[in-house]
Amino acid sequence: MTRRPLAAFLALALALPAASTLAAESRDFASENGPVRVTTVAEGLEHPWGLAFLPDGRMLVTERPGRLRIVNADGTLSRPIAGVPRVQARGQGGLLDVVLHPKFAENGLVYLSFSEPGSGGAGTSVARGRLDGETLRDVQVIFRQSPKVDTGFHYGSRLVFDRSGQLWVSTGDRGMQDSAQDLTRGQGKLFKLNDDGTPATALPLAARAGTHPGVFSYGHRNIQGMALHPQTGLVWTHEHGPRGGDEINVPRAGRNYGWPVITYGINYNGTTIGDGLKEKDGMEQPLHQWTPSIGASGFAFYTADRFPAWKGNAFVGSLALTHLQRLVLDGERVADTEVLLDDWNERIRDVRQGPDGALYVLTDARNGQVAKVELLAR
Repeated sequence: MTRRPLAAFLALALALPAASTLAAESRDFASENGPVRVTTVAEGLEHPWGLAFLPDGRMLVTERPGRLRIVNADGTLSRPIAGVPRVQARGQGGLLDVVLHPKFAENGLVYLSFSEPGSGGAGTSVARGRLDGETLRDVQVIFRQSPKVDTGFHYGSRLVFDRSGQLWVSTGDRGMQDSAQDLTRGQGKLFKLNDDGTPATALPLAARAGTHPGVFSYGHRNIQGMALHPQTGLVWTHEHGPRGGDEINVPRAGRNYGWPVITYGINYNGTTIGDGLKEKDGMEQPLHQWTPSIGASGFAFYTADRFPAWKGNAFVGSLALTHLQRLVLDGERVADTEVLLDDWNERIRDVRQGPDGALYVLTDARNGQVAKVELLAR
């Protein structure tokens, strides 16, 4: 092969997508409502964290080391999208959640949460940019957790747009427990923002001097699941406890959710946290709690008609116990739970309902995957 054809061949090879078409692998699991099939859609993702469906059915998927990719219908991966902000990929930090603007079809805006390096360490930040092919353009950071701290833990980082077009952002306590009770600090909080990152109006905590801009509620340990209830339009969250005490909340404006003053968990070494309280006046009780901890991550309400037995249920991924959990709801009460995919042995990082009515999950692994979850007819 001459030098010119060789150079052309190498250039073509470098331009090809990162993965070839997959021969779909599937596996069936028993459930209360019939067999559940899990099918690999894409693989070769390094610790995928967040997933968003584009209007044409393709997916945007973040990889924690700092890459954003498009997953095509045939399972191939795009090259890393250009223009993604620099992240501090350390510990639990990196490129985290992704969500589309409600008017994405008109403005092309994509929002990313990530651990942003800077003076003092890193903090949870949110950037937005306009998706143009395989490039994010006009990227700007619109929200920063303050202050930045030098730990690699508990970034929170789920993003949700509500029905009014306002952006909700969760932040973890970064391993600095008492910060969750300090309104001047951005750790351990739930934020409500306008789509440009400015604080929403009429937030009751904003009247307190020194409150970090945009705080909606506080006393949260590490919210890694957040979803909009399909009937009420309220934001539901779930957060990691330590050794036990993962909890679901329906946060209300200005309320204190207790961490670390009250918790159903204990320290990892078995000792009590603080005074060992589970309740205290002025602090909210969880809607539901898991002890032992399941390592809850990802949250989706099932609204499609494709699987009637699941309609109205919520689904939560488990990192610690490596399963998918189905929640049967009665208003703001978890009436029953079912463990799905119990022996799949994959850490589930995110859960989303797809436009085809199936569920899609991300597995947290060096060779992570996007998998489709379907309920088969009996």
